[in-house]
Amino acid sequence: MNRRDFLVRSTLFTTAGLLTRAKLAAQNSAPSTAPGPVAPAPRPVTSPAPVTPEFKSLRREVGYFTARGGTIGWVASKDALAAIDTQFPDTAAVFLAGLPGRGGRKLDLLVNTHHHGDHTGGNGVFRPETRKIVAHANVPALQRAAAERAEKAGNVQPWAKLDAQVYADTTFPEAWRTDLGGETISARYHGAAHTSGDIVTVFEKANVVHMGDLVFNRIYPVIDRAAGASVRGWITVLETAAKAYPADAIYIFGHGGAKFGVTGQRDDLLVLRDYWSAILAHVEKQIAAGKKKEDVVAMENFPGFPDFHAPLPNRLGSNLGAAYDELTEKKA
Repeated sequence: MNRRDFLVRSTLFTTAGLLTRAKLAAQNSAPSTAPGPVAPAPRPVTSPAPVTPEFKSLRREVGYFTARGGTIGWVASKDALAAIDTQFPDTAAVFLAGLPGRGGRKLDLLVNTHHHGDHTGGNGVFRPETRKIVAHANVPALQRAAAERAEKAGNVQPWAKLDAQVYADTTFPEAWRTDLGGETISARYHGAAHTSGDIVTVFEKANVVHMGDLVFNRIYPVIDRAAGASVRGWITVLETAAKAYPADAIYIFGHGGAKFGVTGQRDDLLVLRDYWSAILAHVEKQIAAGKKKEDVVAMENFPGFPDFHAPLPNRLGSNLGAAYDELTEKKA
């Protein structure tokens, strides 16, 4: 076992122990209840599922990290140290402990591809170890609103609470770019899609493009209408991105099915474009036939896209519902 593997495993064990102790402490300190009417008990906050962290090199000093949550992209060279997204607090700590070539240095840069908790939940762990956090201009407000909704709904994880949020200190409306030693990192907002704050981030010299959650590789995607998502916009963004970046670019995706993984090529963007185009066309026909929304969203699997079918929480209904609402101009 080399030093980096030792650090990764040690951090996992330490994090799991802290989570377990915190859970036990909360249980032991819970007040007793007197006889009488019993209020519904809150759902227990459980420890995260076990993860198998992986650092994978792609080109030059650029690679990706998977554990739990959205895929983290990274560059680690003698002149540049940067990450794209942060997953959750526990896996963020694993990432920072095991990042190849870090050597205890602070990160020059962290980019958040959008506001969702599995991409920004580790921001608080990164903050002391990072000089600058960058995101699209819409992200801080979307992140704040999501935290407020989570608190109102109850059963919120500590890192997801409003007062625990760590926001980008540098934002941009359309495009951003910086040179970091031997690498240049740029980011661009192509419009509302998965949310209204998703950006595409590029390691220009390595020719690696991080799509964030603009691509769920062969699994039914999440679409966040409350955060300004748009099915039509997502189709346009995927078409634009497929044309905007070099033909031989390696793409990193926010999430991917087990068979296809979290990296791919330009054609993988167009598969998701074709899926959303088919969803829109199908729902439009259902609306024209007078179908109600509850009937439209009842489909279990979408024909023509068998690779998207998986034993996961089935998001097809929410995809169909988002298309229905958009086509009937209902607001989230």
